[in-house]
Amino acid sequence: MTNEPSTECCGFLHLHQETLHKVLEEMPVDEVLYDLAELFKVFGDSTRIKILYALFEAELCVCDISQLVGVSQTAISHQLRVLKNSKLVKFRRDGKTVFYSLADDHVRRIIGQGMEHICE
Repeated sequence: MTNEPSTECCGFLHLHQETLHKVLEEMPVDEVLYDLAELFKVFGDSTRIKILYALFEAELCVCDISQLVGVSQTAISHQLRVLKNSKLVKFRRDGKTVFYSLADDHVRRIIGQGMEHICE
């Protein structure tokens, strides 16, 4: 991809070159935008959203999350793996039990802003 805007776009005789160049300077590279799109895909599953909401309140094990969400432990483990790979949750071991929690406050803010947006 080039950093020069095309002049053959929408049939306008006058393009706002300065504005286009400013936007292009601020636009992240394609790889970063791809990663961002992948992150937002993770939020596209209601089971994962329920898991994240449960973890808002407390650090929980798979058994507890399964009971709260009403989904099998196998399905919860799979969804937790997706969330962990996306750096949205973290875990710690206590003996044989693994406890999960939100990775950081960014996760809470992302979901909070999403809820704010849909409740407007």
